[in-house]
Amino acid sequence: MSATPAASPLPLTDPAYDLTLRVGCSLAYEATGPACVLLNLQPRLNRHHALVFEALTLGDGLPSEAFTDTHGNLVWRVQLAPGTNYFRHDAIVAASSLPDNQDLPASTALPPSELPADLLRYVLPSRYCDSDKLTNFAWEKFGRIEHGLPRVTAISQWIHDNIEYRYCSGRADLSAWDVLQRGYGVCRDFAHLAVALNRTFNVPARYVTGHLPDIGFPDPENHMDFHAYAEVYLGGHWFTTDARFHVPRIGRIKISCGQDAVDGAFSTIYGGASLSYFQVWAYQVARGTVGVGDPLDFSLRLDNRTTIITEPPYQLPVPHRLS
Repeated sequence: MSATPAASPLPLTDPAYDLTLRVGCSLAYEATGPACVLLNLQPRLNRHHALVFEALTLGDGLPSEAFTDTHGNLVWRVQLAPGTNYFRHDAIVAASSLPDNQDLPASTALPPSELPADLLRYVLPSRYCDSDKLTNFAWEKFGRIEHGLPRVTAISQWIHDNIEYRYCSGRADLSAWDVLQRGYGVCRDFAHLAVALNRTFNVPARYVTGHLPDIGFPDPENHMDFHAYAEVYLGGHWFTTDARFHVPRIGRIKISCGQDAVDGAFSTIYGGASLSYFQVWAYQVARGTVGVGDPLDFSLRLDNRTTIITEPPYQLPVPHRLS
């Protein structure tokens, strides 16, 4: 007997690229012995944004190779030299001013029997998303809520209301269960808890990292950092769910995704090395005013305010790969 094929997702209209963003980072690693690093820094192809210009510097002629991992992320493996190794990624990106999920159809969750086989891993527990420990809690809190987007939204709302955000409180050894017990964390912890709770209901959920400029959403602390959030698979499409903010945001630039932070780390170090310098930028600029490699000039920012400034759409090809 053959399985019933999953329903084909509804076609989506390509959004207009009416924003210009500058995103990137500058990193330094001190190597005290033989070491290499995996770097996951470049934006993924995505229907909501397209690269206009991009520059990536991997040290001073360091041996390197690029590969695509099992989640579709572009990763660079770089052999470090003794001493200080500098890395920099800088990009001008055309993006859509549409808020999260606005152009996606209302959808319900598919049962595991109808999910694409390559998505089944996203309903299983993982190192940091230990959903098996959260089953009783999840069903007590959310079991009576309609399955699908209403429950996904309720999970995000609960995390936003009950887990305190504390900048710089993150730890690499905390799982979703640990975060629930201590009651506070950073965006990584909010994302892990959202992923784990949704997986308890067999909703495919994945951990996502990227850039998030402050378009239409002022940040009084003016933080610029990599951001982590979650995506859930409903009715044939991936929906964004970000419990850290729990409001639709504009201008997300996705870098990587996976089962949890193991797959989404911006760097993974092997050997005798440590991160000694770290700077990230993600902000809106006027088209044509900034180039990759230019000095950072935050006086040119158009974001970090409630008003949203758009421009005539770019005439760029739509990315051929959706993620």
